[in-house]
Amino acid sequence: MTTAARLSYAVLVLTIALAGVLHLGAPPLVVFFSYFALRQLYYATRRKWLALALFVVLVLGICAAAVYFTRAAILALPDVADTSIPSATAWAQKRQIELPFTDFESLRAVVIDTLRQEAQYLRSVAHFARSTVTTLVFSIIALVAATSLFLKGGFDSRAPAGTNNLYSVCTAEVAKRFRDFYRSFATVMGAQLTI
Repeated sequence: MTTAARLSYAVLVLTIALAGVLHLGAPPLVVFFSYFALRQLYYATRRKWLALALFVVLVLGICAAAVYFTRAAILALPDVADTSIPSATAWAQKRQIELPFTDFESLRAVVIDTLRQEAQYLRSVAHFARSTVTTLVFSIIALVAATSLFLKGGFDSRAPAGTNNLYSVCTAEVAKRFRDFYRSFATVMGAQLTI
């Protein structure tokens, strides 16, 4: 094994380790799944731009469905609470358990009072919102990266001055490692879809 090959394995392991340590697991997964979807669409259409257009429609459809279901869940929450709180209070009264609420409005008042008293929960909600926004931004960046890899893969568009220099040899080896890593991912995902 050459030094460049050993270095390429180290780069791959370091990339995976850093993604785990920095809690950046979502962007590589988005890149892998997006590139996989783009390749499958290309296989079906045999045209890159048509595959890209179908992919954009697919991503927009998934985003619209996520917004729709999130909105539906938020709108249904008061109705769910109105139907479940009376049965929960009846169950608690049978077992002689005192609950601090009897309807949705009193539950809301209890939750608001508790949140005011517990500032830690507010910090947790803010941290969750910040991490969600960060994950969404990184996912958008990963979608763009997968699209650019699909349209034009490779490190350098110009031909290198000499193919026997350290940069050319190392980038070729790193590209092989990531290509093999993606191929193993695509094989597993293809098998999962077949099953």
